[in-house]
Amino acid sequence: MSRVCQLTGKKANNAYAVSHSHRRTKKLQHVNLQTKRIWWPQGNRWVTLHLSTKAIKTLDKKGLQAMAKEAGINLNKH
Repeated sequence: MSRVCQLTGKKANNAYAVSHSHRRTKKLQHVNLQTKRIWWPQGNRWVTLHLSTKAIKTLDKKGLQAMAKEAGINLNKH
């Protein structure tokens, strides 16, 4: 599975690691992904998603149904 948040679409960012002597080497800044089981009241079941921590905080505010609709995800398949 690729390291992408299923609700927000966040993924790794290309960056430079800069040493003290200012040598630059390429690195990836990965998303803080968590596998989360969330209760989906409309479907009356648990749904397992790979979410970024930012998406988990937003999920508490908006709700699963609203965020899935924005992302265009069918929760019946997860």
